Amino acid sequence: MRPFINTKNEADTPAGTSASVEVRDLHVTFPLYHGSARTLRKTLAKATTGRFERDQQQRMVVQALRGISFSLKPGDRLGLVGGNGAGKTTLLRSLAGIYEPVAGRVIIRGEINALLDTNLGMNVDLTGRENITLRGLHAGMSPRRIRAIETDVQDFADLGSFLDMPVRTYSSGMVVRLGFALATSIRPRVLLMDEWFLAGDTNFMLKAQGRLEQLVQQAEILVISTHQLDVVSAWCTRVLWMDQGSIKLEGTPETVIPAYLSHEASMSEAATAAELT
Repeated sequence: MRPFINTKNEADTPAGTSASVEVRDLHVTFPLYHGSARTLRKTLAKATTGRFERDQQQRMVVQALRGISFSLKPGDRLGLVGGNGAGKTTLLRSLAGIYEPVAGRVIIRGEINALLDTNLGMNVDLTGRENITLRGLHAGMSPRRIRAIETDVQDFADLGSFLDMPVRTYSSGMVVRLGFALATSIRPRVLLMDEWFLAGDTNFMLKAQGRLEQLVQQAEILVISTHQLDVVSAWCTRVLWMDQGSIKLEGTPETVIPAYLSHEASMSEAATAAELT
């Protein structure tokens, strides 16, 4: 099947049109350029059971996503849960347009903001202020809106004169403050968030929590990947339990989370028993 992606920003969406996300039979694979090595094949085959194959060019590939389908409408808050390597972050990056599918389609209507990495798109040789302008231009903002974003970021990040210095001169904490302020200054209709944004310096997160929760509340649609099940219970109306690149279970938090926890407990008991034998 030939892949089809159609991501529309706010400017391309007719006035009055509701935000929406439609994912149909999405497949994403990653080539393994050293996949012919026997040791690597054994390791990956063990770690990615059923996800290891050859593509049309006879390259060894891992099926990161396999036949993912769902749709979201305004008011939907979707939580992605599952173990490491389940495909949660890959799905978020596919929705954001970072990864291209080998089959299936993704159609998103409405302005998108992807909170995946505070350093995403940051040019360390430019000043903080220049990075703000660059991000605004990339998003198709007007000069007036870019100035408003600049003021918002300046007030929240509290970088003072460092805002006019190259980002490479910043401390790691300053880079996080700039990146977080810039990423959350854009109010989207569709918000994609990785759990990285729920971690960090305690003092900073206390300041950032209100801003982040306001962003989540204002978005028409939220998709969040996290291991923090209390966040899923508090924020989400739907949950996808992902396993080995596929959807294992879909439903409400009240349905999916207990099933997921029971499965994880069983897996842990089995691993402990195996170690003792």
